Amino acid sequence: MTPGGGSGPMKDCEYSQISTHSSSSPMESPHKKKKSVPKRKWEVFPGRNKFFCNGRIMMARQTGVFYLTLVLILVTSGLFFAFDCPYLSEKITPAIPAIGGILFFFVMGTLLRTSFSDPGVLPRATPDEAADLERQIDIANGSSSGGYRPPPRTKEVIINGQTVKLKYCFTCKIFRPPRASHCSLCDNCVERFDHHCPWVGNCVGKRNYRFFYMFILSLSFLTVFIFAFVITHVILRSQQTGFLNALKDSPASVLEAVVCFFSVWSIVGLSGFHTYLISSNQTTNEDIKGSWSNKRGKENYNPYSYGNIFTNCCAALCGPLSPSLIDRRGFIQPDTPQLAGPSNGITMYGATQSQSNMCDQDQCIQSTKFVLQAAATPLLQSEPSITSEELPLPGKTSISGPCASLTLGQPTPPSSMPNLTSDSGLTDIIPLKEEHEGHQFLTPEEAPSPPGMLPSGSPITHSHTMHVLSLASQDSLHEDSVRGLVKLSSV
Repeated sequence: MTPGGGSGPMKDCEYSQISTHSSSSPMESPHKKKKSVPKRKWEVFPGRNKFFCNGRIMMARQTGVFYLTLVLILVTSGLFFAFDCPYLSEKITPAIPAIGGILFFFVMGTLLRTSFSDPGVLPRATPDEAADLERQIDIANGSSSGGYRPPPRTKEVIINGQTVKLKYCFTCKIFRPPRASHCSLCDNCVERFDHHCPWVGNCVGKRNYRFFYMFILSLSFLTVFIFAFVITHVILRSQQTGFLNALKDSPASVLEAVVCFFSVWSIVGLSGFHTYLISSNQTTNEDIKGSWSNKRGKENYNPYSYGNIFTNCCAALCGPLSPSLIDRRGFIQPDTPQLAGPSNGITMYGATQSQSNMCDQDQCIQSTKFVLQAAATPLLQSEPSITSEELPLPGKTSISGPCASLTLGQPTPPSSMPNLTSDSGLTDIIPLKEEHEGHQFLTPEEAPSPPGMLPSGSPITHSHTMHVLSLASQDSLHEDSVRGLVKLSSV
């Protein structure tokens, strides 16, 4: 190199160090793959539900009316605490805002508990369970009838002396337990299904019915409480400044009174209706259908009633809370991978052909075995052949392959293949016809060897007839070899 940076023949070179720990290295990439995070069951839940907080919150998909419920409760209560409670606590007693606050928090707590919980969804049957249930139905109803008739999809059980039918759900593939029903909005079978309530944004069933009843009951008390003390506030102000001036001084009280007046009737009526259902141990679904009668002496008496109002109320409100059956936060267990069956050497050639030009010793051995086995099959009439009078051309007896540098001995066909060298074996496997008498068959000893299989300089001679493989017919030989193996494997 010239010291002054002149025009010498050599130039400055910069060398960059090659990182051997690169993440793109083909040898290290399999070890650096990220582990797949297992999914939870709520992510693949088949019903029409929405989940929040990693599956802890479960709601119906239609939640617009639920947000309206929240707005009405929050706005009405907020206006009451902001504009009415200060005046009432000063003129009457400070207990009014305290009692109102307790009722408000109890209403919100029971509402959220009803809306965000599992109502008692029954898990759907797995494919194996559904198939087993179908077999049981066919056996129980007899499937040997002349014409096809769908078997009845009902079962009968006896509960407290009353026959109860269990209906089959074609969506969930299960026989629904007593008092369960399929919700068309949530697309789930719910245990002890009462009804689907859009105001809470969820179904009402076995696991959240008590919270729903506490919600509507406490909301009734809160609505009546706010409405009563708003009227009291307006009356006290009107005594001092007149009625019109009282309305102008507290416009929020007017809005609260209007909302409470139109909602108190429906809320109180709904609370009374569900109080009746609890006292008789019925559900809304059963009452609408008229399934049972309250009188014990009738034929369709209610088998779930304890015969006592107090006992029925305790069973519905104070009984143990059953756990959720769907396990929505559990992980999905991956399926066990199935092991591939034995290939018997038939698919090895296709696997070798699908690889790149890189080849190892095992691949070349399998490819060579396939060529030798296929050489014993009859070639198509379209292939050019020569008789015994013609001489084989040198340089045309080798089949080109990707593994030209591999030197091996003469391979032998696998033991699972029939012996193709004997005439009797070939006659049993491939019947010869008179029109094919002109075709000759090659034995493994007569088959042309791939390049590199024989040492250099050794002569290649054959005592029987051979086919001349031109460059155009080499590709057709591979196709004919595949067809030959398919015929041998089918026999």
